[in-house]
Amino acid sequence: MFSSFWNFIKRHKKKFLFTGAVVGGVYFLGKYAQKKIKEIQEKEATEYIAQARRQFHFESNQRTCNMTVLSMLPPLREAIVTQLNSESLTALLKSKPANKLEIWEDLKIISFTRTIVAVYSTCLLVVLLRVQLNIIGGYLYLDNSVGKSVTTPLTPPDVQQQYLSSIQHLLGDGLTELITRVKTAVQSSLGGVSLKQSLSLLELEQQLSWIRAEVEVDSGRPLSSYMLADDENALANQACGLTENDVVTIRLLNETRDMLD
Repeated sequence: MFSSFWNFIKRHKKKFLFTGAVVGGVYFLGKYAQKKIKEIQEKEATEYIAQARRQFHFESNQRTCNMTVLSMLPPLREAIVTQLNSESLTALLKSKPANKLEIWEDLKIISFTRTIVAVYSTCLLVVLLRVQLNIIGGYLYLDNSVGKSVTTPLTPPDVQQQYLSSIQHLLGDGLTELITRVKTAVQSSLGGVSLKQSLSLLELEQQLSWIRAEVEVDSGRPLSSYMLADDENALANQACGLTENDVVTIRLLNETRDMLD
C-alpha cells in the first residue's frame, strides 16, 4: 500500500510541486498583503493624529491671537487719543474764543483723522500680531513635535519676548508716522469742504476713497512699514555686540517682514 502511494506521488510529482508552489505563494502573498494593509492603516492613523494635533495647535494659537489683540487695544486707543486730542479743542470751544472758526476746522480734520487712523491702526495691529504669533506658534509646534529634543528650542522665551516687543514701534513711531500721513491726506481731501456743507453717503464714501488712495498708493510707502522699524538690523547697533538670541530675533523679524510684504 505504501509502495502504491509512493508511486502515485512520483507520477504526479509535478502537479504536487505546482500545487504546493501555488498554495505557498497564495499564503505568503496573503501575509504580505496583511502586512502592507497594516502599515497603511498605521500610516493613516499617524497622519490623522498629526493633522489633529496641528489643527488643535492652530486653533489654540488663534485664540491666543484674539486675546492678545484685545489686550493691546486699550494702549493703542490711548496712544491715538493722546496724539489726536479732540477733547481739548471741544473744551476750548466752550470758552467762546475769538478764533472759533479756526478751531472748528482743526476739530474737523482731527476727528476724521482719528477715526481713519483708528481703523488703519487696528487692522495693522491685528495683522502684525497674527503674523508674529503664528510664526512663533509654528516654531513651538516644531519644538513639541514627536522625536524633537526640547533642550534646544528654536525660539527660547527670551527671544519670543524680544521679538514680540517689536510691536512697540506700531504703538510709537509707526503710529506717529501713520497719523502724519493720514492727517495730510485728510487735510488735502476735506480741507476745502465747508463746515456748513452736508455730505451724502456717496460723497463721504468718495472722500474716504481719495484719502485711502493717498495713504495707501500715492505716498509710495507700504502699510507694512508702519508695523516694524525700517532698520532690519536694529539690534546690531548694541555696544555689546550680537548674542545668539539677537541673531534669532533678527531672523524672526526679517521673516515677519517677508510675510507682511
